[in-house]
Amino acid sequence: MFAVIETGGKQYLVKKGSVIKIEKLEAEEGKEVEVGKVIYLSDNDLSYSLNATVKAKVLEQRKEEKVIIFKKKRRKNYRRKTGHRQHVTVLCINEINFKGKR
Repeated sequence: MFAVIETGGKQYLVKKGSVIKIEKLEAEEGKEVEVGKVIYLSDNDLSYSLNATVKAKVLEQRKEEKVIIFKKKRRKNYRRKTGHRQHVTVLCINEINFKGKR
């Protein structure tokens, strides 16, 4: 069984036991979170209505690697270098719950 969930404006294909990195959620490490926005749910080529939830355990809260932003205007001696590190939450999918009809 797999599901497509949406969180942080992005969509993720998840299965039971898969580990994903999503944008930061306000949850402590080791706690369980529930994602209620399930876009698609499928099992053996059968698709379901969208009355489902996905439960996941928070493995860690961290920052991603730095992305360098470099701006330059030629012949003007204009150079700007900045960086950005995005906060992410690492989740392990524990279960996919389905309530309803096929």
